[in-house]
Amino acid sequence: MLFTPEVVLRVLPAQPDAPVWLMQLLAAAWLGFAALDWLSRGTVLGGIYGRPLVVANFGHLLIVSIVFGRATLEGGSGAAAWIVLASFAMLTAAYTQRMFGGPSASELPKPKERFD
Repeated sequence: MLFTPEVVLRVLPAQPDAPVWLMQLLAAAWLGFAALDWLSRGTVLGGIYGRPLVVANFGHLLIVSIVFGRATLEGGSGAAAWIVLASFAMLTAAYTQRMFGGPSASELPKPKERFD
């Protein structure tokens, strides 16, 4: 969608009236989230330093789930749309747990032993 949005528009079953630059902006946002997640892969999610990452992903996934769910329910979509919606809903649930539950005890760094 970032480099050849015209090809993606031709593949979609019902071509939206969205301009090409809007698809490129969406692709740029997804690429930004992918870079953020990849570069933060070693941090503890839900901790003090990982909280902004969890909040950003939670907000993104919640909004996508709501908007895509509404479109799927209203549009009488096929099985593929329901599978995509279920995937986004599961990711939203996982980030909800991370946001309100915090990291598990096994993910927290172990205290270093001191030898005095």
